[in-house]
Amino acid sequence: MNVIPFQHLICPLEGHPLHRDGGSWRCPDGHSYDIARQGYTHLLPVQKKRSRDPGDSKAMVAARRRFLNGGHYRPIAQAVARAVLANAPETDALSCLDAGCGEGYYLRELAATEGEQTLALLGVDISKWAVQAAAKQDRRGCWVVASNANLPVARESLDRVLCLFGFPVHEEFARVLKPGGELIQVDAGEDHLRQLREIVYPSLKAREPAQAPVPAGFQWLASEAVRFELALAEPESIADLLAMTPHLYRASAEGRARAAALSRLTVTVDVTLKRFGRLAGG
Repeated sequence: MNVIPFQHLICPLEGHPLHRDGGSWRCPDGHSYDIARQGYTHLLPVQKKRSRDPGDSKAMVAARRRFLNGGHYRPIAQAVARAVLANAPETDALSCLDAGCGEGYYLRELAATEGEQTLALLGVDISKWAVQAAAKQDRRGCWVVASNANLPVARESLDRVLCLFGFPVHEEFARVLKPGGELIQVDAGEDHLRQLREIVYPSLKAREPAQAPVPAGFQWLASEAVRFELALAEPESIADLLAMTPHLYRASAEGRARAAALSRLTVTVDVTLKRFGRLAGG
């Protein structure tokens, strides 16, 4: 894949277009946002932060980076890449945002897919540590600290929006997608990591069937189930899997101790990939 610079950032304060000027992004009103030496830009105004250090912690990001770089979730990444590239324009660059990009694994896998498509990639996450890790691993994309609730992206500028195990803000996604653009959403299924959850919790609550109405401004296109068994043969991989999920913090000390005692574990990966098309006028 050919990756080109992303050009559709807007000022988080005024909403005016940002333009690259050396090591900064600048808007017509004089606001300037420096590009950190690691290659990312902070576009989350302090008044819109709900905590001093929002999002995933440095330790959680490091665990996710080790686990995903081990290839354990590659079938999910491959399904996402297929969905992104389906019906892609043959001549124009395909602009794609990963909303809640974490340490950038899925955009890197997309960029590594064989093909002649030209991509303009933007990764957004509210965690500074996640965006920093993403930028360190791949400088080709544009990496930004920001919130899904206030995306620093121009209206109707994107062909694809990814929301993978994240927090969808469909109104914002509809705003930034071009008419005919697609939202690709990946959500955990009923059996996702069931064996791990059975170890760390005393009992599992039955989940009610997910009610997933089509978001306003979108039409339903398709869905794909991605399900496979994952055998982890190292305690470090099991620890990283637990650390990159909310279960580490929700489980009791006893549950975490049971997981820490494991030397191997086979878990079910069970997710659903959904595709929604942005309606004209949506």
